[in-house]
Amino acid sequence: MLDISALTWAVTIGLIFALLVVDLVLAAARPHRVGFGEATAWSVFYILVAVAFGIWFAARYGGEAGTEYFAGYIVEKSLSVDNLFVFVIIMTTFAVPAEHQHKVLTFGIVLALVMRAIFIALGATLLALFSFMFLLFGLLLIYTAVQLFRHRDEDPDIEDNVLVKAARRFLPVTDDYVGGKLSVRDDGRRMVTPLFIVLLAIGSIDLLFALDSIPAVFGVTREPYIVFAANAFALLGLRALFFLVKGMLDRLVYLSAGLALILAFIGVKLILHWAHVDVHEGVPEIPTPLSLGVIGAVLAVVTVASLLKTRRDPTAKAHPGSLRSHPPGSAESDRQTGVH
Repeated sequence: MLDISALTWAVTIGLIFALLVVDLVLAAARPHRVGFGEATAWSVFYILVAVAFGIWFAARYGGEAGTEYFAGYIVEKSLSVDNLFVFVIIMTTFAVPAEHQHKVLTFGIVLALVMRAIFIALGATLLALFSFMFLLFGLLLIYTAVQLFRHRDEDPDIEDNVLVKAARRFLPVTDDYVGGKLSVRDDGRRMVTPLFIVLLAIGSIDLLFALDSIPAVFGVTREPYIVFAANAFALLGLRALFFLVKGMLDRLVYLSAGLALILAFIGVKLILHWAHVDVHEGVPEIPTPLSLGVIGAVLAVVTVASLLKTRRDPTAKAHPGSLRSHPPGSAESDRQTGVH
């Protein structure tokens, strides 16, 4: 285990918090439609910050630790693209005005960071106490990969979300977004706006993604600091990436299949590590550089194949995939009606 000082943790968390504050201030002070140029600039900025951190980390703690960070970052970044699919569906389902999408994404990322920090602490504790958790995490990822591959051509049904259904049932909701507020008082009655429901949907959906992404990155590294940093820097760029690529997401028709393959690969890696530790030292392990190569190769092949497919067949459309089946057309019909 790396000897990460309390000061290093504090500075890292402070940097991430400062970047989040900038996003929150910009979203609250100047609601506006984020254009391609602005989205590109912010995306490049966050990637450069993540790369600069990785270079410093490798120089400070060694090449192996740096490789683990970059592998974890790429895993989380690729999984976050699937998050973007779901974000697009949520924005469309609830007809979120363009000027409020920046705020929704920033708050959603804050919620995601908090939840993932909790999962990281819990996962690190469990792995330190019980080595068989590597087996359980591996089986979870393989199960998720199988389900994602089976339902790779489906969309998650946002309206079927438990929190969204409960909020609609028990909370009074306004008809419009009321200037991007979360709640308003109408004739002495406190009511939530659709923006509140949207935040619930994004937060709860990202909680489900954390159930996969945290075990996945623990399959690349068992250092809690690296897991946290990889997740945080991948999520920080998610808001800008949403505005940059949302028009191109429909072309990544093989992304869900590729992510299923990556999750299955990391699941096997975790199981082999468990067998190496608890069964027999002769059981081979998959080294991190090989993992990085496999993940990079899968993403490259998936991207190229998707672009070639959509060039030959312009009607082909990508889907984020779902972990369970839904009645045909249910999610699509909700989006077409613009539920809000």
